[in-house]
Amino acid sequence: MAVVNQPQSGQLLVQLEGHRDWSTGLCGCFTDCGSCLCTYCCLPCMMCRLASRLNECPLMPYCVPGGGLIAMRTKVRTMGGIQGSICNDCMATTCCGPCVVCQLSREMDNMGL
Repeated sequence: MAVVNQPQSGQLLVQLEGHRDWSTGLCGCFTDCGSCLCTYCCLPCMMCRLASRLNECPLMPYCVPGGGLIAMRTKVRTMGGIQGSICNDCMATTCCGPCVVCQLSREMDNMGL
């Protein structure tokens, strides 16, 4: 098969707006008790594990002060075509970081990451 048309520079390759919601809610921690317990007992370990699952440096949540968790949530939301905004990601991580960590773990499980 020959490539007839190459992508033009400046063309958007993905949609900016997501087409679906998160598969579980922010407060759905008890639907996956293992992640909930791991997050409660060792939040730093769980955040490093999530970064590794996203093919990022395991220490990324701590190397990006104040924004590592926001970056991971935004990456999962973009990869999964989930509706939302960086502002919503920032508010969720600021108000309930451990709940965001659990939600990310569940979402990545559901996405097969």
